[in-house]
Amino acid sequence: MTRLSRIRINPLRAASRKILANPRAMRGLVMGGIPGNPLDERVLWRLDHDNPRRPQLYVLSTSKPDWTHAVESVGWPDADGDHALVTDYTPLLARLAVGGRFAFRLTANPVQNTYAPQKASAGQQARLEVGRPERAFRIGHRTAAAQLRWFLERTERWGFTVPPVRADPRASGPHEPSPDGQETVPREVRFVSRQRMSFRKGPGKPVVLHTATFEGALEITDAATFTACLTEGMGPAKAYGCGLLTLAPLPSSG
Repeated sequence: MTRLSRIRINPLRAASRKILANPRAMRGLVMGGIPGNPLDERVLWRLDHDNPRRPQLYVLSTSKPDWTHAVESVGWPDADGDHALVTDYTPLLARLAVGGRFAFRLTANPVQNTYAPQKASAGQQARLEVGRPERAFRIGHRTAAAQLRWFLERTERWGFTVPPVRADPRASGPHEPSPDGQETVPREVRFVSRQRMSFRKGPGKPVVLHTATFEGALEITDAATFTACLTEGMGPAKAYGCGLLTLAPLPSSG
């Protein structure tokens, strides 16, 4: 069984400030809610902080989690409301079919793999000076245009497409980038946020992630592939809050 959890976080607590600033610390909180060995299953998570006073943590897992520790340490344990809501995701997965349309949200880590970085760091330059490296450098896309291109180039392989905007094509909104500079078609997607995160994983150099949160509409083109990507995650940096795409009904046009 697949389960989707939503945990409310109180950003004014000292423990909350620590995990909100460090994806590695947040991952520790997430893994602490998974029974058994959390490394035996794919656990995806995403932090939504549209309202900085009411951030919410979403977690997708196959095991039934226990978020008591999260509520007690970073939530509102004595307040009213659902502090940690766990829902069965299986009925939604069973309804997914080609042609299905949904609203979506995804936080991703758009990256490129290259053997010739334009602005090589000192470490990268040292590797280049001894010859062609065995593995390509993974470099985060930093501009909105590059991040959007990365996303739109991968939707088909993830089993869905983002439809064109129904309204006036001259209206403002993200466009599908075109390498040849020709006029492009605006798509039903927008940026919710774009962030640069830096945190330490150990005594070495800090980990730097460039993330983008996309929101919009999608249409399923391959139900099996789409279902697999929903549960396995999309793109890199899944351990640090990227790759979880969630669905919601499209708003009524009437």
